[in-house]
Amino acid sequence: MSEAGKCPFNHGAATGGATTNTHWWPNALNLDILHQHDTKTNPMDKDFDYRKEVKKLDFEALKKDMSALMTDSQSWWPADWGHYGGLMIRLSWHAAGTYRIADGRGGAGAGDQRFAPLNSWPDNASLDKARRLLWPIKKKYGNRISWADLLTLAGTIAYETMGLKTFGFGFGRADTWHPAKDIYWGAEKEWLAPSDERYDSVDDAKTMENPLAAVQMGLIYVNPEGVNGKSDPQKTADHIRVTFERMAMNDEETVALTVGGHTVGKAHGNGDASKLGPEPEAAPIEQQGFGWQNPGGKGVGRDTVTSGIEGAWTSKPTQWDNGYLELLLNHEWELTKSPAGATQWQPIGIKEEDKPVDVEDPSIRCMPMMTDADMAMKVDPVYRGICEKFYKDFDYFSDVFARAWFKLTHRDMGPQCRYIGPDVPKEELIWQDPVPAGKTDYDVDALKAKIAQCGLTASEMIATAWDSARTFRGSDMRGGANGARIRLAPQKDWQGNEPQRLAKVLAVLEPIAKEAGVSVADVIVLAGNVGIEQAVKASGFDVPVPFAPGRGDSTDEMTDSDSFQYLEPLHDGFRNWLKKDYVVSAEEMLLDRTQLMGLTANEMTVLIGGMRMLDTNYGGTKHGVFTDKPGTLSNDFFVNLTDMSYTWKPAGSNLYEIRDRKTGDVKWTATRVDLVFGSNSILRSYAEVYAQDDNKEKFVRDFVAAWTKVMNADRFDLE
Repeated sequence: MSEAGKCPFNHGAATGGATTNTHWWPNALNLDILHQHDTKTNPMDKDFDYRKEVKKLDFEALKKDMSALMTDSQSWWPADWGHYGGLMIRLSWHAAGTYRIADGRGGAGAGDQRFAPLNSWPDNASLDKARRLLWPIKKKYGNRISWADLLTLAGTIAYETMGLKTFGFGFGRADTWHPAKDIYWGAEKEWLAPSDERYDSVDDAKTMENPLAAVQMGLIYVNPEGVNGKSDPQKTADHIRVTFERMAMNDEETVALTVGGHTVGKAHGNGDASKLGPEPEAAPIEQQGFGWQNPGGKGVGRDTVTSGIEGAWTSKPTQWDNGYLELLLNHEWELTKSPAGATQWQPIGIKEEDKPVDVEDPSIRCMPMMTDADMAMKVDPVYRGICEKFYKDFDYFSDVFARAWFKLTHRDMGPQCRYIGPDVPKEELIWQDPVPAGKTDYDVDALKAKIAQCGLTASEMIATAWDSARTFRGSDMRGGANGARIRLAPQKDWQGNEPQRLAKVLAVLEPIAKEAGVSVADVIVLAGNVGIEQAVKASGFDVPVPFAPGRGDSTDEMTDSDSFQYLEPLHDGFRNWLKKDYVVSAEEMLLDRTQLMGLTANEMTVLIGGMRMLDTNYGGTKHGVFTDKPGTLSNDFFVNLTDMSYTWKPAGSNLYEIRDRKTGDVKWTATRVDLVFGSNSILRSYAEVYAQDDNKEKFVRDFVAAWTKVMNADRFDLE
């Protein structure tokens, strides 16, 4: 090769070749989960606030344009029967349907479907076309409508144009600009790998690996051809039930979504699926982000291949009606194959006039079909009973579906106060975790004085405030201190909340709140602040801890206790606690919790160091309390962690001894969560900052700022 032909660029370093840190040290703690969505990836101006910008949107004009889009068929991707409704519903459904309740991740709230891996999942085939159909609208309305809102709105408008009275819609989903790195979609190394890989036993649907909800890599829910592609409607029903439970849906909502989702549109498998081109992320550059190119026939219209299953579910696929249940319940069905070779069901003895017409030629009638997931609705006795109820009462079914669709597309938005726009329903739903407004006009200083004399220790007050707030999940805006649900079931009995200590603290703070006429939620947080201010003064600094009154107290009636069980902490590195030993390391679990709470690596570091000095460990253990002055908010944790006067020796499972190098005496004990701040090079760089002699006050100020961020994480009224 001549010198002129050699490439001047270092491809290994520039394109993620084998010479990366991950390659050399695959077991090193990866902090990327805390560094995603950096401001450097965001093209918007620093002062841009989408939630303010969307309020300027002409909502009615947008909806009018969206409605017109549904029947504006484009030659490059023509609409089935001249209506894009089915495609747009699938777009919204698959954008929102990745949500899972275990960790609140997934969902449509950030427009992640624009990026890999979601934009190239097998189950999302051809949705790249739907997003391009929406581009002219996004281009027109610009910054006043996010992709996240637009992708979600598309399906709602589609249903309305087909005759459904929807429940409402809330705007306010801000876009991210980089693929999310925090979502674990499964360990499989290939698309649509057998379901067995994520189950202890695929015959027991409940053994699916947590927090996963979909049965295979690259699917939204279940395999429509049956578990591992083998038809067995009852077995499929068992998997559907677990999958939808993990999306926070009950049986009635599950049936409603299945029936309503398949009342309109069709599946596409009229061709050879093996001839489809690569997905968007793998497609050649000239396809400009389009994937799954189909060389068969026209490759569009009646020749479209997407899932491989072929046909409509009803005789009128662009109309909201009861046609799905009419066909499902009133016909016998037999297994058959689509032109693409997929397993599906077809009705026996159906009349010609009951068949749907061809998507291009209304003079041609086509055989309707059902998937294994549809047959599950008929075979499973519970699902069938719900189907029969819906069939007898179409208005009831329509209402249940409208509510379930609203829940599906809004579940990860958090409480109703975050919804924006004229179509936000007035009814507040229990899954929105309602919290009544709290009092704001009271004498905070006088209340602090009462709390300071209440007899509780600083560590008791701080730990209780922390436990109340740490449940917050930025993934779906649930949890947090607002509402004081820590005093209600199930939270009051969670092991991680130390029920005995919690009951003692609440017995003191609740009467104070009642006497002052303020919420217990405010008093819990304020008590934590009082404890921290005492520790700050003991360190010789005068740094106030900000407090924003106005939290309310939720009731049992406002609390979906079954749903809240998923917020139970099984670990808390900030309080040095693990419920039991896990396969995942304690420090990896700390990163996961930190990311869910919306904290940065630096904020995590300063909080760990401060919480140790405040003596707030679970059960009062002294692991990581590297100080002779517990209760003083000093930087001693970092000073002693970085002091080479000590050695660190394993002393059991997740336990280490810190020994004096000269004498060999044990000075302190520590866990992996403590020592990772000295062993990980990035975290050590933060620890060294706080260990410096000139950063003692910076440590205090940074701790107070991070603490306040945690306490106010769910105060959406402060935005």
